[in-house]
Formats: sequence, C-alpha cells, structure tokens
Amino acid sequence: MLWFTPFLISKWNFQTPVKRDNRARWGMLTEFLSYVIIWQSPFWARTPGVWRASVSILLLTLAVLLSWTSVRALGRHLRLDAALSTDHQLVRSGPYRFVRHPIYTSMLCVLLGTGFMISPVWLLLVALSVFIAGTEIRVRIEDSLLASRFGAEFEAFRRSVSAYVPFIR
Repeated sequence: MLWFTPFLISKWNFQTPVKRDNRARWGMLTEFLSYVIIWQSPFWARTPGVWRASVSILLLTLAVLLSWTSVRALGRHLRLDAALSTDHQLVRSGPYRFVRHPIYTSMLCVLLGTGFMISPVWLLLVALSVFIAGTEIRVRIEDSLLASRFGAEFEAFRRSVSAYVPFIR
C-alpha cells in the first residue's frame, strides 16, 4: 500500500497528448501478468527463511522510496500511457539521475521483494522473465518517444544513464 500511495495522491496528466504510443499498454499488461505468476503457489503454506524475509524487506523499502521520489520528480508529466505533452520536459532529477525509468525499477523491486517472500525460486524466475519482457516493451517505446522529442539531448542521457537497473546498459 505504501508503494501505491504516491500514485493515488498525485495529480496525473490527463490532457490530450501531442504524441502517444498505445503499444506500450502491451508491456503494462505483460508486467501485470508477472505479478499474477508469483502468486501461483501455495504461498500460505510457506515460511520464508530469515534471509528471504530480510531481502524482501530491503527490496520493498527500496520500492517504496523509488515510487515516492519518482512520482515527485515526474510531477505534471505523470501519465499511465506512453505519451508526450506539449510542455514535456526531460526529467533528470531525483532518481532519474540514476535510472531513466525508476518507476519500473520500483515495480521490479516489488516483484522481487514479494517473490522472495512467497514464491519458489523457479516461479520467481518465470515471473521475472515475463516482467523483463513487458518492461522492455515499455522502455523501448518510451525511449523512442523521448528521442523523437529531445533528439541528441535524450541520446546523451540514454548513453549515460541505465534504463531501469543501475549499471546495466
């Protein structure tokens, strides 16, 4: 709930965008499917070990921190769809200094944090593969939109900042 709260209380941009790519919705649907996958085991019968609980707490704490700071940094550019507004700016503050898509990083942390707690490793790996596929769809589409708007400025940003996992380009 703490992870989701900033999305509930923020002002979303519902203005008609200058440019939108609805194909990114497939990525979102695929990401959602990954969360469904991790719940497909008798999680109520599992007692996670101390190391799993510790890793989960760390990842979920990071997810909450990233969701709050990312939403704040995005400000008026927060949208559900992959789209550009007339006044769109390239956000490079807050967690965007470290990854281009920190909300996806936070979603990955939620998936991993929950998965470590409730899923067998093999199921978590399946869910992780599905999540990465969906996130790659969204990242490529959003990066393409940003590149079309900001050109060389975005290309320099893309070369210097990882997509959603720090230090992996």
